[in-house]
Amino acid sequence: MDYFIIASLTLAGLYFHWWLYLRIKRWADRDLALSMARADAGKKDYMLRRLAEAQAAKVKRRDLHAWLERAAADYRAP
Repeated sequence: MDYFIIASLTLAGLYFHWWLYLRIKRWADRDLALSMARADAGKKDYMLRRLAEAQAAKVKRRDLHAWLERAAADYRAP
């Protein structure tokens, strides 16, 4: 019974750390996109849509910054 408790708590801890790691990654990516938009509300929406496109296209994290910079440069204010 002791081994079951130790195993279940270890698995729960590993799952929690994995979940937390993914949340922090998402927050960092979102913050990167919003930082390129500055205070422009329209550009914020645009950058969040472009971030979603990048995630759907499976852009690698090391390439994400350059990808979002190109997207920000392509933005045209309505």
